[in-house]
Amino acid sequence: MATCEDVRESVKNYYGSRLECSADLQTSAASCSFSCSSVPRSVTDALSLVHPEVTKRFFGCGLPFPAKLEGCRVLDLGSGSGRDCYAFSKLVGPSGHVTGIDMTEALIAASRQYIEYHQKKFGYEKPNVTFVQGYMEKLSEAGVQSDSMDVVLSNCVICLCPDKKAVLQQAYNVLKEGGELYFSDMYASKVIPDHMKGDAVLWGEGMGGSLFWQDLISLAHSIGFSTPHLVAASHIVIHNCELKAKAGDVSYASGTYRLFKLPKSPVVSEATVTYKGTVPNFPDQLDFDSSHSLKKDVAVQVNGEMAAILQSSRFSPDFVIQTLDRPESGSESTPQYCHLNPFLLADKLGSSVRQCSKTSK
Repeated sequence: MATCEDVRESVKNYYGSRLECSADLQTSAASCSFSCSSVPRSVTDALSLVHPEVTKRFFGCGLPFPAKLEGCRVLDLGSGSGRDCYAFSKLVGPSGHVTGIDMTEALIAASRQYIEYHQKKFGYEKPNVTFVQGYMEKLSEAGVQSDSMDVVLSNCVICLCPDKKAVLQQAYNVLKEGGELYFSDMYASKVIPDHMKGDAVLWGEGMGGSLFWQDLISLAHSIGFSTPHLVAASHIVIHNCELKAKAGDVSYASGTYRLFKLPKSPVVSEATVTYKGTVPNFPDQLDFDSSHSLKKDVAVQVNGEMAAILQSSRFSPDFVIQTLDRPESGSESTPQYCHLNPFLLADKLGSSVRQCSKTSK
């Protein structure tokens, strides 16, 4: 099997020179973004303001735009052409800051060309975006400080990295207490066979390095993150017949998850939470994830971990939280995580993108 360095060089070449635009990808990953969930007007407006040349070279697989980014310090892992960073730049406002990190020199150089353009487009006195070249497995070496970020975001690049644990560990390290990792990525229906991991094109398409979705849960727990919350999902269609044959019985989905860095010793107790309706763009209901739709002024009972997330995160001022005077119920020795399966959610939503093979154009 190829080494981590071999994979990196292969991915650099794939995205830095082989792919000219998102239409060159052999899966529907880059085009499923808007089918995943309803999107606030502020996000679509921000994306519409991004320079067309930046959008042209976008290779993401989802729409990782969480609510309430105003004033946040945001880090985008694998920022690529900078499309998401510039949209985040609009959403965090002049008091926030966005850092994009990517290992591909050509993409960093291309993204930096449009800093002044977007600064003027948004009417900011000074830029609030910085792009750095480096590895998301080595954020400290790239100059990203520990406990410095409110939100870490990523759009379909963790699947391109051979060491997922290092990526999540680094994200955890740079987040402030109560901070959030919110990311879209490609997931596999089973553990990827070793023979697929040695194929450069499968790696470049995200297929060779996709994580089996269940492994994300154990990986998050091993690092110290909260249990992942599944926000949105969509089936991914493979257009290239040769790649489809190589994949065999492995199917793929795009999944957007959110994970939180909880305090070291959080008070874990069931609670009732009442949404105040104060998160911008969500006056009546906040869809926290695919399982939690929180209506304004309606008390909802949540488990201890969910209560700890709301208490410690940037959403704390938006909720009335009343801790229940009873311990967390533990009726099951092994938690069931069917509600975190992106394939089941994609089936439920009927979300997949079907296009003609890009190679047949």
